[in-house]
Amino acid sequence: MTTSAVLVVLGGLPGTGKTTIARPLARSLGAAYLRIDTIEQALVASGELAAPPRAAGYLAGYALTRDQLANGVDVVAECVNPLRLTRNAWQAVGSRVLEVELVCSDPREHRARVEGRVADIPGLTLPTWRDVVEREYEPWDRDHLIVDTAVATAAECVDLILRRLKEN
Repeated sequence: MTTSAVLVVLGGLPGTGKTTIARPLARSLGAAYLRIDTIEQALVASGELAAPPRAAGYLAGYALTRDQLANGVDVVAECVNPLRLTRNAWQAVGSRVLEVELVCSDPREHRARVEGRVADIPGLTLPTWRDVVEREYEPWDRDHLIVDTAVATAAECVDLILRRLKEN
């Protein structure tokens, strides 16, 4: 089924502002908001997993997103999206995909954000600064929108993403 619905995938390391930007972006678009952390924590809370999910949250996210897009509903998906594999999988979910990588170019600001966060998902254990620095995160190897949250407000970031969507 061909649809004009758009998928915006917001990726980036923890503490770069994904949730802060994804929520108002989804509201602005009237889009479904899908957060991989929420899916993964629900899987953990089920008590049915022997270990924390590695791929299950993303696989569920792809399936849920595919359903929404097939119904003509735009989707804002929020996830770290650390690997070429996950990025390629998001690309395969929809025909209109905008990939956005959020970065925080100021290491002190980034660290302060990571260390000052409070979990907004019950039971979610947030990563430490060391976890963030040591996390596997492959460099992007294709064209995508890079948004630096150290130099722009959340509202400015949302506006930048909305402008890019209008261009495409």
